[in-house]
Amino acid sequence: MKDILFRLVNQEKLSYQEARETLLGIAKGEHNQSQVASFLTVFMLRPVTVEELAGFRDAMLELCIRIDLTDFDSIDLCGTGGDGKNTFNISTLSSFIVAGAGGKVAKHGNYGVSSSSGSSNMMEHFGYRFTNDEAALKKQLDQAGICFLHAPLFHPAMKNVGPIRRDLGLKTFFNMLGPMVNPSLPHKQLTGVYSLETARLYHYIYQKTDIKYGIVYTLDGYDEISLTSDFKMITNMGEKLLSPEDIGFDKHYEIDLYGGKSVDEAAKVFINILEGKGSKEQNNVVIANSGMALSLLFPDKALDQCFEMAEKSLFDKMALKVLKNICN
Repeated sequence: MKDILFRLVNQEKLSYQEARETLLGIAKGEHNQSQVASFLTVFMLRPVTVEELAGFRDAMLELCIRIDLTDFDSIDLCGTGGDGKNTFNISTLSSFIVAGAGGKVAKHGNYGVSSSSGSSNMMEHFGYRFTNDEAALKKQLDQAGICFLHAPLFHPAMKNVGPIRRDLGLKTFFNMLGPMVNPSLPHKQLTGVYSLETARLYHYIYQKTDIKYGIVYTLDGYDEISLTSDFKMITNMGEKLLSPEDIGFDKHYEIDLYGGKSVDEAAKVFINILEGKGSKEQNNVVIANSGMALSLLFPDKALDQCFEMAEKSLFDKMALKVLKNICN
């Protein structure tokens, strides 16, 4: 690791194989905490390259506990986090809306690191029991339309990194990796990222896979379709710059998406929206994101039809029913 750090400090880049082997070493506990913290810090000071990110991703997938959900045409809605916006749990709420609309969602998530409440914090709050038992997860996916893959149960080798990430309290390249290392390897993904540069890195890597993807970045810094500004949508078919009005929504303000300062506050927002008590702005944001995900699952449907499906799932309380189904 000392040689790797020396090279990185001297502004050298790692090859795919070097990145992969270094992360494997970190996961196996071959390097001390100071070295790992220094390694993470380097990539806060300069962008990660395509080769480095691909090497890190493949190391994580090599080490993870895989789960076979190929019998389901599932999708993952997952953001990188790290945008510093402290929004409510938009991708998690959207996942329940997609499931309520008839989609199958294999949601990958974790506790919040750079925000007050990650998706795992939210699921835990509502009584969901984390598991990596394949039969149990398949049953949930079959009966409720969703299962939750709590990252630490599938990436046990990352236990050496978790405390360091929490102590740093800042986004690292592990934020970038989260959506890429879903242990069920779903063939459809709607992924929000915290920068345009990250969006393009994802695009380069995903082009070499069989994933049908939508990569979203809102130009004022959100890792989702926030409706606060124009957003970039990158798919297998190319890039588009869209405004909220282009997809049938009004423009909103940052304050409309505030998620609270604690898990309890975030949970109140979460359940209010599912119970039909959300504001127009909150509802619009989750409908926009879940509708976009539904368009990946159901490519034969027009986008406005997918938004209608999402709206029905939310306002007819089908999404709420899904939450109660898996959290009882």
